Amino acid sequence: MEQQYAAGGVVVKKDEGYFKVLLIKDSYGYWIWPKGHMETDETPEETAVREISEETGLKDIKVIKELGKQQYLFTVQNRKIFKTVHLFLVEELSEENIIAQIEEIKDVRWFSPKEAVEIIGYEGSNVLLEKGIKAFIRYSRED
Repeated sequence: MEQQYAAGGVVVKKDEGYFKVLLIKDSYGYWIWPKGHMETDETPEETAVREISEETGLKDIKVIKELGKQQYLFTVQNRKIFKTVHLFLVEELSEENIIAQIEEIKDVRWFSPKEAVEIIGYEGSNVLLEKGIKAFIRYSRED
């Protein structure tokens, strides 16, 4: 069975006493966090930073912590693929404009945490998203 590895991030930013969560609309029309395939020479954290920057245009970001892994099986052209996605909590630091990488994604937007949990599109993703939101709340209180 073929294996694929990817990494991405629950990207958050502080916004006038509140915070927002960044989601992308993927080519299938589902809202999810930015993520992508790992290059041979990259760590999962490096992949997450690169993919977030490529898909959203954000450059001034900081990885806070690893949130976990999402693993699933899917089939493409009669090939079974087992995919592992490493997920990180990432903070956007400088109020940059977001720019969707239109070759790979349809849209990119900031949502309130409640909106993000309601709109996220893939089964099980809301659990990791909620974990990221709670981790950011704890992290913000330490500042």
